[in-house]
Amino acid sequence: AHVLAFTTLQTNNVQSLPFIPKQKTCLQQQQLGTFEPLNIPTQQSSSSSSLQEEERSIAFYNYSSTTPIPYEPMWNMQKKLLQCHLNRLSSSSSSSCNQFLSVEDTSILTTLNGYNIHSSESHTHSFQDKDAIIMLQHTPVYTLGTASDPNYITSQDNVDIIRIERGGEVTCHAPGQLTVYPILDLRGYRQDIHWYMRALEECILIALEKAGVQGATREEDLTGVWVQNKKIAALGVKVRRWVTMHGLAVNVEHSCVSYFVGIVPCGLVGRQVCCINDFLDEPMSVAEFSVCMKEAMEEVFEVALVEV
Repeated sequence: AHVLAFTTLQTNNVQSLPFIPKQKTCLQQQQLGTFEPLNIPTQQSSSSSSLQEEERSIAFYNYSSTTPIPYEPMWNMQKKLLQCHLNRLSSSSSSSCNQFLSVEDTSILTTLNGYNIHSSESHTHSFQDKDAIIMLQHTPVYTLGTASDPNYITSQDNVDIIRIERGGEVTCHAPGQLTVYPILDLRGYRQDIHWYMRALEECILIALEKAGVQGATREEDLTGVWVQNKKIAALGVKVRRWVTMHGLAVNVEHSCVSYFVGIVPCGLVGRQVCCINDFLDEPMSVAEFSVCMKEAMEEVFEVALVEV
């Protein structure tokens, strides 16, 4: 499988960025599409309903309350899980339904102590090729999409820069921000990338409402979520054979906002960013907000997240 190599750059290596002529970048109007609920039919009997819930269970790797994690090991974890999906799809015995956890998989997940993401060893269990969602905080990093303009990085200030295989312009990850990476086979949801992007935005909108943030909205012709004309969440994804990687980031604590001063977030000149705690009387932690996001994602994608 071909994946783009990444490069980590320090302050004294700015000239190593790919050359792009210094000119004003015009963001094209996006084909946004709309969000429509999946409304997956439920079984009539209670026993059948329980079976359906088991059939739509997915793995939940929740590192939101741990020490912020460098970008590289989580990127590698995403690629590993994506490749397991691709291997499953290449198997002659594969089918769309086996992207979800079996009862045996669920039992294994609930008894594991966790996955050491810093280890080079991979899981040997069968659920590596199942749908999964990862939540975490990153150490400070600026990420560039495949066609991002590095001129939107105005100051590195000892923050790493990594070019990755997602869409979108430059964005920032830092402690105090919840980053979410869904590794999902869209065959089990809707095979429509525009729908998927709107579904991620819907997760953010629902989670913000659960957290007590009022007035969060989409904005016409732009990807992301906004509160009082300031961007609170960004999205950028990669889809291969209908399997997703990368995802979304929501600014929760004030500590993450300061890192955005070194970039033009998402290439939107003159636009400001904000965080959840700008709008709450009682501050919320990233770990606390992850509970809201988990519930929102279960609602939107109609799945049960089973924590490792």
